[in-house]
Amino acid sequence: MVHTDMDVGSLPVELWRLILAYLPLPDLGRCCLVCRAWRELILSLDSTRWRQLCLGCPECRHPNWPSRPHMPPPSWREALRQHSLASRTWTQNGSDLHSSACLHLFRRRKDRRVWHVGTVAGGGYETLRGALAAAGPYDKVVLHPGVYEEQVEVALKVPVEIVGVGKLGDVSLLVCFDQQCPTARLCNLVFMPAWFSPVVYKTSSGHVQLDNCNFEGCQLHIRGPGTCQARFCSFAQGSSAHFLGVAISLMYSCEFSGGDSASVTVEGAPVSERNWAYKHLVALAKTFTVMTNNASTERTKHEGIDSSETDSPGDTTLEGVNTMEDWNKQEVDWETNWTKLKRGDNLIPGHDATVIDEDGMETSSESSEEEEEKDSEKNAAFKLSYEQHGLAHLSKPRLPDSSAFPALLNLSRELQRDAEARELSASVQGCLLRHCLLRDGKGGVHLCNHGQARLEANVFRGLNYAVRCIQNAKMVMLRNEVCGCKASGVFLRLSAQGLIAENNIHSNGEAGLDIRKGANPVILCNRIHSGLRSGIVVLGNGRGTIRSNQIYGNKEAGVYILFNGNPVVSGNHIFQGLAAGIAVNENGRGLITENIIRQNQWGGADIRRGGDPVLRNNFICYGYSDGVVVGERGRGLIEGNHIYGNRGCGVWVMSSSLPQLIGNYITHNRMYGLAVFCRKDAESTVSRDGYRERGMGVGDRDRGGPENFNEEGELMAWESDIDSEDERFSSRRPITVALVENNCMSHNGVVGVYVKSSEPLNVVANMVNNNRGAGVSIIQSAQLTRLVGNCMLGNGWMGVTVGRECRVELRGNGVYSNGCHGVCFRGDGLIVENDVVGNNSVGIRVIDNADVKVLRNRVQAVRGYGISVKERVRGVVQENLVYQGHPTNTKAPIRTTARNKECVVLNNSLLTPRSQILWALENPPPRPHNTNLSSVPPSTNPAHLAITMTNRITASVESGCHNNGSIFCSIL
Repeated sequence: MVHTDMDVGSLPVELWRLILAYLPLPDLGRCCLVCRAWRELILSLDSTRWRQLCLGCPECRHPNWPSRPHMPPPSWREALRQHSLASRTWTQNGSDLHSSACLHLFRRRKDRRVWHVGTVAGGGYETLRGALAAAGPYDKVVLHPGVYEEQVEVALKVPVEIVGVGKLGDVSLLVCFDQQCPTARLCNLVFMPAWFSPVVYKTSSGHVQLDNCNFEGCQLHIRGPGTCQARFCSFAQGSSAHFLGVAISLMYSCEFSGGDSASVTVEGAPVSERNWAYKHLVALAKTFTVMTNNASTERTKHEGIDSSETDSPGDTTLEGVNTMEDWNKQEVDWETNWTKLKRGDNLIPGHDATVIDEDGMETSSESSEEEEEKDSEKNAAFKLSYEQHGLAHLSKPRLPDSSAFPALLNLSRELQRDAEARELSASVQGCLLRHCLLRDGKGGVHLCNHGQARLEANVFRGLNYAVRCIQNAKMVMLRNEVCGCKASGVFLRLSAQGLIAENNIHSNGEAGLDIRKGANPVILCNRIHSGLRSGIVVLGNGRGTIRSNQIYGNKEAGVYILFNGNPVVSGNHIFQGLAAGIAVNENGRGLITENIIRQNQWGGADIRRGGDPVLRNNFICYGYSDGVVVGERGRGLIEGNHIYGNRGCGVWVMSSSLPQLIGNYITHNRMYGLAVFCRKDAESTVSRDGYRERGMGVGDRDRGGPENFNEEGELMAWESDIDSEDERFSSRRPITVALVENNCMSHNGVVGVYVKSSEPLNVVANMVNNNRGAGVSIIQSAQLTRLVGNCMLGNGWMGVTVGRECRVELRGNGVYSNGCHGVCFRGDGLIVENDVVGNNSVGIRVIDNADVKVLRNRVQAVRGYGISVKERVRGVVQENLVYQGHPTNTKAPIRTTARNKECVVLNNSLLTPRSQILWALENPPPRPHNTNLSSVPPSTNPAHLAITMTNRITASVESGCHNNGSIFCSIL
């Protein structure tokens, strides 16, 4: 024994540590009680002597076995202490527990007898049954190396401890135990099935503690109110554990492998009756929870990762994301290419060439800046001010960058704001699995019929599925790793619920999480990545709350919603997917808000075939294709999103769809801001470099690949579940025409709004400015397209261009300072009460066989004609107010040709700067007028919104309009 009265400082610390390394555990404890200096010295032996004692204990294995045996625990001494406490749980029952625990255990230890079984000097029992018959309460039965077999079931009627001698594997039992006593402990044994039953141990009322045991091809059955505590056990060759109606059981640091069914099955609601071990296991479970949290923090530090970050690519620093500076650099080349196109025959594929001949500018477009500066003072008196138009607040759209992205909330902050999730995270009930490894089998954990489980810090690897939760079961799944599953990682079915948080779910053959048939989990702060299909699939009336997750690198859609799925998807980062970020298909719905959807190969959001989501306040940016795709029969409310920096279009819409685009910022996209195409528009699918046909959004399913939403032969019964659909997020506004309202579409690489459609379209109160091509280009419009109350400002080409045989109505728009004509009209329709001012060529140009009424517009052209009517135009040019343009402009205010026999020009007025009183856009002020669209909240009742819309854009139909006039009144 070391003389503890000796001064620590009398010898070097290294020498003391060498001496103390030979002390057994009791002497180390005594040395800790001498003084503070001795205590600190003993504690400093954590990585040496305490490690030796912990690993040398025959009743346990490495503290991080089986999932991370290479990683040391935060403290070897603390791991040994926790093991010591846990190994005594089975002795803490009895009526005399109110007395001193030390005296209680001491008395038990003094009265206990040890019974030997097998070959041993001095005698012993030959059979296990004989030793158990002789054993008294809390006696210890020691099994020496050998194989012990019993031909009939063995009943444990008194509390007993059965321990194997030697290494694990030296003692094997072919026995079926039926525990009928309050408590029992089995340690260092190998269980194999008896010839008459695969069940090797069962209890329905007592508590069993299993330490460092192996189960080979057999089953463990626990029925409530019975309980189980298994530590450092291995379930191999198809072994499994079954829990029926358990109030609590703890599986800690166990390994499950090679099963042809679920490794752990939890069935039935926890029974109300409690046995004596319940409160002790609850206390132990809460202690382990604290240890798990600390170990997670230490592991993060050990691996050199900041706790505020993860290993996901580009999460915090947004590596690989194009900044606005990078975008501007790209625009230089784009500008060069566009300039070449401008000088050539066609500006945009599908556009007819617009040759600026006698209608054009007198001076060359290449006039020097010096000449423009000289003319600026002269022009000042002739310019009409239009800056106070109703959409001026959208002239300078916000340009978010990576610093504007909302940060992901961590789990603690999510729990602070969600009482339901907070209650779930604190619940300790049912079967608890911690630090277990489940690998290379058919299934991991199966919960059914109101069963409950808590899965924490486990590893699921190489299974068919990791967790299956069905039939009103409830689970809490925290900080697990789920990888390499052949099917989906986590299944939730049939009204299952639970909390799934801070898990790493990756590299699975199907979806990371599969939610359907009324399941409604809370999914928080997970990393779901590198899957061979989608990240999360919600279908068949599945619901759920999906918040603050990182979903990236999946081969198909990050979140895929279909067949009436209706989740809330909020605050997630969905990025670097190989298909769409979010896909809503086959009548899927959902509330999708405040997500960052970036750098996905296909559309950031893909909506088609009856999909009807609410897509609100998201950042959809830097995609390698379009920002938002609304395909065939797609619907939905797309509101308040920032859609920018995408290499394709900002929003791509198929004309057979009925979306509502309201209040979005669609800026700095490489191609069109908004493009509306016909259903069978082959040109749109092949004319762009690297674009596939937009039947894509979600992977091979849309390209004719095999669909696999059946799991284990399950029929697609959710298609008949439509009657149970949740109306939380059903259609916002009953419309029959696609609506584009109050959006800002600016700084896009080609056209702001491009329409090639066979369906009607309403474009209302949008700001379309500073796009490189035309502001609005309507190439095909078999039915009426209405442009009402929009502002087309400063675009590189024409403000509005309308192709042949298009039916278009322009009313109440402002068309200002565009690089070419203000309006170039070749189709049929109305141009009524617009302000067309400051454009660089003709104000309103009507050509070809257009059939149009040009009524009550205010027009000023800088260098061209105010209104030009050419070729065989039919219609009326009446009551327009034309302002004189540049002082050197010799063009007539209204120009017609002799061939225009069918065009009536009458009652138009010309104003010059000498009429100073009238030289302004007043009464009414510059168009478009402020309709106060922002005053209508997004959550307004759909009927109220319909009434508001009617009041805002209803206008009288001009009598005698060609083609039976406007049909917009019939839409309302």
